[in-house]
Amino acid sequence: MAYFAYKARNSRGELIQGVLESADSGAVADQLFNTGVTPVEIRETRKPAADGAGGWWQRLTEQRVQPLDVQLFSRQMYTLLKAGVPIMRGLAGLQESAGNRTFGRVLQDTRESLDSGRELSASLRRHPDVFNPFYISMVRVGETTGRLDEVFLHLFDHLEFERDMKSRVRTAMRYPLFVIVAMIAAIAVINLFVIPAFAKVYAGFNVELPLVTRLLIGASSFTVHYWPLMLALIAGLALAFRLYIATPKGRYRWDRLKLRLPIMGKILLKSALARFARSFALAGRSGVPVLQGLNVVAQTVDNQYIESRIEQMRDGVERGESILRTAMTAGVFTPVVLQMIAVGEETGELDSLMSEVADMYEREVDYELKTLSAQIEPILILMLGVLVLILALGVFLPIWDLGSVVLKK
Repeated sequence: MAYFAYKARNSRGELIQGVLESADSGAVADQLFNTGVTPVEIRETRKPAADGAGGWWQRLTEQRVQPLDVQLFSRQMYTLLKAGVPIMRGLAGLQESAGNRTFGRVLQDTRESLDSGRELSASLRRHPDVFNPFYISMVRVGETTGRLDEVFLHLFDHLEFERDMKSRVRTAMRYPLFVIVAMIAAIAVINLFVIPAFAKVYAGFNVELPLVTRLLIGASSFTVHYWPLMLALIAGLALAFRLYIATPKGRYRWDRLKLRLPIMGKILLKSALARFARSFALAGRSGVPVLQGLNVVAQTVDNQYIESRIEQMRDGVERGESILRTAMTAGVFTPVVLQMIAVGEETGELDSLMSEVADMYEREVDYELKTLSAQIEPILILMLGVLVLILALGVFLPIWDLGSVVLKK
């Protein structure tokens, strides 16, 4: 097949252009007419125009596709398919009305891929940065079972749950992060400006300063003289950390460590398990077999450690073990959840019970997030108190000692 660049006009008379892969120009014209647009010019080209247009600068500055764009796309596809609108015509309409130009180009490429004979799931797989493996797998299941409209509705609900969960976490972390940043800024100002001013005053006392004061002056002097080196060291450590967690081994260890953090660990664990339960229930309602469901759902938890535990469950089920037994071996589920899994296996209502498990975890995460500030506040107050105590002792002890000496005389 060859590539053909075309110019056409839609129902509103607007000029649109793109590239289609087809056998000849006549087939391209038929494809355009089927999508409700009238071709104006069709010519053969060597490669899709999107591959060379704009170059690296366009790729660097182009608008990113947001999760909300994919969520709205899922809801719109459900509505169009439910109403009996052909996929090609529906995608053409969504492309024209897309507010995000980058996502519009993704839809255009999806249409062209469908025109060349690919399935919808294979066309979406060409954009892994927009559609994750779970999304593509669910679309594939919808194509196989003939329930593509229901799958898109379930995906919309799933993406709404994911977006709401991330929004809650960001909202809960806003106050602690603000306090921590303010404390770091205060320490920097004190080290760079306040303590050096006091050090000049203490230099005229001609007495031995207390240990705390000497430590503060030494730290301040080091900061004043070597702050570029300190910034470079911090940037280097941050870069090294990012490179480390980018490796499979580093990501696994970091994800495992995150679950053991004093306060945030249990929130991260419950939110990951809520995503697992919600995704597993969605896969079950869509007709996905258990083995395939566990394999697909493992990619939605966004935690390598829990993903490995779910893959361990899949291997156990593949060997003939029950889901309950493999879940107990995984060691990440609470006793209540294990009871729900046991009842679900016995009654054949595992998908509905897993949905209830997701609701339970979601309520627990919501409660933890609402009380997060109250849990972190004592720690922040303690840190602030220790900081103030050290500064007070370091700054005022020499003045206190000097006053004592003067009173004795």
